[in-house]
Amino acid sequence: MATKTKKSSAKKSDESVVRIRANASTVAVKSKPAEAAETVVTAPIKANKAVKKADKKPAKVKTARKLPKVRVLKAIGSYFKGAWVELRQVRWPNRRATWSLTGAVIAFSAFFVVFVLLLDAGFKYLFELILKK
Repeated sequence: MATKTKKSSAKKSDESVVRIRANASTVAVKSKPAEAAETVVTAPIKANKAVKKADKKPAKVKTARKLPKVRVLKAIGSYFKGAWVELRQVRWPNRRATWSLTGAVIAFSAFFVVFVLLLDAGFKYLFELILKK
């Protein structure tokens, strides 16, 4: 019974699927109407007249276009305007929070300085023990 339910659910999901297959000269569309079997509809792709004309002419070399100074200045101005908007959205800490965070950074830095110095002294002691023997 379990296999019958799996097959029926697979058929239901395939009925709502539209499959499209494209070739160089035709486009094929498979669809399942509600009461009909699978049908295949093919339609030729219309060639663009501009593409045909472009094929006959030699390819033109594109040159780099210089941007006018006005656009560059406008882009720079909009950059700084956006930066200012972002800076206004920042939630800046007050003086008390700033000092507490500064103290935390100094305390952690001092802890790790002492930790690294102790590791260095310990390794130096171990190497001296190994080399003396």
